[in-house]
Amino acid sequence: MKRFHQSWVLAILVVAALTSVLTPSAAAQADGVIRGQIMDIAGKPWADLPVQAISDQGVKQETKTDKDGNYMFRNLRAGVYVVNVILPAPNPPYPSNCRVTSGSEARIDLNFKDIASKQGAEYQEVQKKNEEAKTKFEGLKQHFAAGNTILDQERAVKADLQKATPDQRDPLKQKLTSLSDQAATEFKAAQQAAGEKDPNLHLVFAKLGEAYDIAGRNEEAAQAYQQAITAKPDVPGYYNNLGNVLARAGKIEEGKAAYAKSAELDPANAATAWRNFGISLYNANRLGDAVEPLQKSAELDPKNAQTWYLLGASLVYKMTVKKVGDKEVPEFAPGTIEAYQKAIDLDPNGPWGQQAKQGLEQLQMMAPGIDLKVNVKKKKS
Repeated sequence: MKRFHQSWVLAILVVAALTSVLTPSAAAQADGVIRGQIMDIAGKPWADLPVQAISDQGVKQETKTDKDGNYMFRNLRAGVYVVNVILPAPNPPYPSNCRVTSGSEARIDLNFKDIASKQGAEYQEVQKKNEEAKTKFEGLKQHFAAGNTILDQERAVKADLQKATPDQRDPLKQKLTSLSDQAATEFKAAQQAAGEKDPNLHLVFAKLGEAYDIAGRNEEAAQAYQQAITAKPDVPGYYNNLGNVLARAGKIEEGKAAYAKSAELDPANAATAWRNFGISLYNANRLGDAVEPLQKSAELDPKNAQTWYLLGASLVYKMTVKKVGDKEVPEFAPGTIEAYQKAIDLDPNGPWGQQAKQGLEQLQMMAPGIDLKVNVKKKKS
């Protein structure tokens, strides 16, 4: 009897042990449910709308609402879930949170008519601001495009004016001024549409400056370019354009400062900035002032034939005259002949080389017997 009793007790223990191993724990069961109904902005059932359920473990399930706006997720493990309603683009998903416990049902009902109503004034204000911003941007684009179209016409008239005979010049000047006014009107309208904090405002000011610049309205152009610089102070071209009009207006030191800033911001094109300064002064018949920036440009870019030609022509302006006996003999500034020769060497058959040759011929006419050995290449022995 004693042995039988021990065997029976052992059997009970084995069965109990097996039962504890084979019976799943409650935490491992996946029998939770999330269900709900979604109503649209009009308060009607929203059919065929995608819905996601994402667990705190990152497991994602997806479904869609039926014709009555109902949805359901089954066989969920216990945990916290994010239920995303995938709204039509461009709206972002609308999230809701819930906790699911084993054997229970969580419910999330959403009525977007009520949601929009609760947002109330704030929602309407956001919509209003979005519409205003859209309207402003469209206005900016429209006026900006119109201004650019007029700028093209203005450039064409400026080109015609440069080739015109004296009797044609006055009508073309009037047309140029008129087009400049029209372009400025469009860009000012674009400025008003943009508002004070629009990131595109610097482009509008730059184009306004160009509208005045093409017509030779230096003071107005300088003011507009300065506004572009204030709006975006890291654009080298704005300083270059400002330097152009300041140089034309005779404001040499201010122009020099603008070109220097352009060169500082864009070292790779510093030679171009100084050459542009020299060209502006040259075109304004300020040849003496053009020498220094052209020398700087030549130092930075010694292979530019245009720079050397303009430098030679500007150095001629610094020519002096001394009296030798009964004659007045011209003395050319140091580097004049060498600058012309550099242009010839770099562009022997091009426009700058040819103009440099003419320049040397004129020097010979002014000073017969002038030493032009720099123009003679040494023969090989």
